[in-house]
Amino acid sequence: MPALALAPTPPDAPIEVLPGLAELIARELTPQVIDIDQKGVYPGDFLKQLGALGGLGSLTPLEHGGTALGLGHAIRVIEEASKECVSTGFLLWAEYALQWYVINSSNRALAAEMLPIMARGEVLGGTAQSNSMKSCVGIEEARLKAARVDGGYVINGVLPWVSNIGPEHVFHMGARLPDTPGLVIGLMHGSTPGLTLMQNAHFIGMEGTNTFACQFRDVFLPDSRVVCHAEEFDAFRDRTKSAFILLQMGMGLGLVDACVNMMTRADRQFGHVNRFLDVQADALQAELDAARAATYALADRIERDGSAPHVRETLEVRLAGSELSLKAANAAMLHMGAKGYLSNNAAQRRLREAYFIAIVTPAIKHLRKELHEFDTHDCALAQPEREVA
Repeated sequence: MPALALAPTPPDAPIEVLPGLAELIARELTPQVIDIDQKGVYPGDFLKQLGALGGLGSLTPLEHGGTALGLGHAIRVIEEASKECVSTGFLLWAEYALQWYVINSSNRALAAEMLPIMARGEVLGGTAQSNSMKSCVGIEEARLKAARVDGGYVINGVLPWVSNIGPEHVFHMGARLPDTPGLVIGLMHGSTPGLTLMQNAHFIGMEGTNTFACQFRDVFLPDSRVVCHAEEFDAFRDRTKSAFILLQMGMGLGLVDACVNMMTRADRQFGHVNRFLDVQADALQAELDAARAATYALADRIERDGSAPHVRETLEVRLAGSELSLKAANAAMLHMGAKGYLSNNAAQRRLREAYFIAIVTPAIKHLRKELHEFDTHDCALAQPEREVA
């Protein structure tokens, strides 16, 4: 039985997640969706305007310029944007992930300096943690190498694809020291000497996400920009992992919601034949309701208990979200029929977006690997079972 099948009925959704958000999406995002998808237009103005509304500061404490509305609120903002455009929802996840690492850093001077301008959208940025996450679970080697020098570290290596970055953006990256467990995590500016950003690939979706290959040639990371030293890494990972991953559920929830609505509209004309398809809108809506309930209940528990007790459950929910996204996008495409093949039709875009949700780190295969290792006690993060209220 799917992990979300027994989730409780969700509470009534708030009338508006954030004052002004629906209007901003309708005015600035909806008209750009096709250009974001097909022309690679980067919705930077939308992100900055959302920051001015307070929409990027959900995780950030009040004393650092955020709204402190919490993890569930951040997921809801991502969900609302993803109902229109998963590329933009992904950029919002990157913004929250960027701040989340700084919020949990022991470098309080860095937090005091950077969080207010991040929360207001004055400085945009992302997270180059895909390789870090995969290296920690044995999927691939760490691509960035660090050497300790006076006052900081020297970083060398190449990261193939990092999103929501650019010459004026910031991002955090992870590098490995020789013969040392744990990773050094640092905050980088896109114009740092020795760092080269290259757009050398074109994707079938997510083109508007400012995705670059990052080449590090003797890049200096000063101690003042270190988010986490190697000896702090295990504790840092325990503080951050669950929320970092659960935030991605906003993309899937928004996409599935859009697919349900698309199917419902298609059935007004073609319901007499669409009823023979395997997945119907009402059944998919019930699965969406369960996924929402599971996601937001888990967000509340992570806020209450911290990340560490809920890593396994987070992996399960995130896996179910990927599988449901693929199911919903496939169903929407079949319900739309030939119209779904039009280049400006949302159905084919949603199918491509769903594959992104299933592939972006942690991908389905990554999630299943980690869950297997939890079950077999092979994973470094595996912890004793805890009773969850």
